[in-house]
Amino acid sequence: MAREENRRITDIGTLKALAHPLRMKLYRLLFVAEVATASQLAEQVDEAVSLVSYHLRKLAAHGLVEEAEPRSSDARERWWQPSSEGVSIRDADFRDAPEKAAAHLAASRLFLEQRAEMYRRYLDERAHWGPEWNTAAHDSEALLRLTPGELADLKKDLNELLKRYDEQGRAREGAGDTEGREHVALHVYGFPFRV
Repeated sequence: MAREENRRITDIGTLKALAHPLRMKLYRLLFVAEVATASQLAEQVDEAVSLVSYHLRKLAAHGLVEEAEPRSSDARERWWQPSSEGVSIRDADFRDAPEKAAAHLAASRLFLEQRAEMYRRYLDERAHWGPEWNTAAHDSEALLRLTPGELADLKKDLNELLKRYDEQGRAREGAGDTEGREHVALHVYGFPFRV
């Protein structure tokens, strides 16, 4: 099934479904894995398969994940995949009511906390990544003076650059170039992580 390129979340119900701490972890892990079973995801989050299955069904009810083609002959296994190539959540879609603004703020804080936890985990494990990854990994801060339009242009340029690198990496991996390839998270910081 062809997936949407990027799902724009505009309703409070879908936002709340994604903004649950375990569901966001599951969504992120599923996004990285591309397809997985509840059992595989349960191992990674150290939770019961039944709980993970419940949360996957909640994500599916909001169109964030969907059943995938089976990857094994075990008919009891249910495979899942993200229903789009990503999600976008824009402040403008949640400004028109106080409860929507509060839900957006709570979701944004959760996403920030989880991203910070990913970076903290990298910092704690940095010694195990070796010199090549530690040289390539970075954190940076830039203090710029921009207008809203210039900031929007910068965001667009960065998104295009990230998309180009993602497409190149996936194409190379698809062609068999897997040596030394790891998952990389790029927030404000860029760092490797393993699942």
